[in-house]
Amino acid sequence: MNTSIRNRAVTGTALALAVATVLTACGGGDSSSADAKAPEKSPDTKAVAVKDPLVATFDGGLYVLDGESLKVAKTIELPGFNRVNPAGDDSHVVVSTDSGFRVLNAAEQTFTGIEYEGAKPGHVVRHAGKTILFTDGTGEVNVFDPDDLGSGQKPEGRTYASAEAHHGVAIELSNGELLSTLGTEEKRTGALVLDKNNKEIKRAENCPGVHGEAAAQGEAVAVGCEDGVLIYKDGEFTKVDAPDDYGRIGNQAGSEESPVLLGDYKTDPEAELERPTRISLIDTETAKLRLVDLGTSYSFRSLGRGPHGEALVLGTNGVLHVIDPATGKVEKEIPVVGKWQEPLDWQQPRPTLFVRDHTAYVSEPGERKLHAVDIESGEKLTSVTLPKSTNELSGVIAGH
Repeated sequence: MNTSIRNRAVTGTALALAVATVLTACGGGDSSSADAKAPEKSPDTKAVAVKDPLVATFDGGLYVLDGESLKVAKTIELPGFNRVNPAGDDSHVVVSTDSGFRVLNAAEQTFTGIEYEGAKPGHVVRHAGKTILFTDGTGEVNVFDPDDLGSGQKPEGRTYASAEAHHGVAIELSNGELLSTLGTEEKRTGALVLDKNNKEIKRAENCPGVHGEAAAQGEAVAVGCEDGVLIYKDGEFTKVDAPDDYGRIGNQAGSEESPVLLGDYKTDPEAELERPTRISLIDTETAKLRLVDLGTSYSFRSLGRGPHGEALVLGTNGVLHVIDPATGKVEKEIPVVGKWQEPLDWQQPRPTLFVRDHTAYVSEPGERKLHAVDIESGEKLTSVTLPKSTNELSGVIAGH
């Protein structure tokens, strides 16, 4: 998420800001898959199990949706501004609430009782078979194996306490090293790496405004900076400088199928809300950064990766751009939703992209719609109209 926007949103009161509005309608009327299989009864509960569930937030709750038909399986009331991320298995998602991270069994449409309490629950990262939670209000990092969530008990896992609370992120590598950001509530400077015993082994403090992370092929991990990106690979940090003095990359998307990371790119530190049209492609093998102008703006919920490493960007022109990360060429433009504009408040709804396997799911809150698109063919598979406008969109993703 854009840190400057986030900070203004957190400190401000609930302003009457414009919600993303659809200006033109898009083809593909309401439909549901005629071949959608009936959900199977779970053996240990009366609830009807949902296969490959999606979870969408709305003002006051969550929708649990069937992953194929997109039909609402259950509505769960949950006050406050809630966020949702995959937990890392085929049943659960992690919901960020006012009180902390809560684990929802989306397949069974019920909260498990597993909770990681703490103010300002922030980033949820999945990597190398582990799920990593960062609580901004405390600086606490929790690492667990998502396969352990099936027991219904809180998993035994690794913990780490940052020196000071800040809006941060952490990721555990396959060798047990833990990369975590450095900073305070006022200033963020870089990242450190801990060994399996939480002993610091590396540190880099040349990444002002550090925000977000992504992992590329070969387990190269990057965090964004206000002047480029910081890459950690094979035990060493490498700084990739932006071509501008202020070239902020705060949101990234990675893929194990590509050594190139996809990032946003902003150049105006004074903007109330910058609506950039350029994206960044960071090659973790060559430490080179390429900028691509899409001719349309996008938001922090617009970035994703396809099944073969394709870079995906949902533009405010309503088009899903499919980009070759190696060349920066836009290979395909798939119309999905109507034109929209990013709202000033980062907590306000806007079209959101969630990718799972070969399918891109895109919400259209101005029309209360949700669409499923086949990334390779560009075909719109399903579209539904929901009872209320949604905000965040996610779902279960097993394996990472």
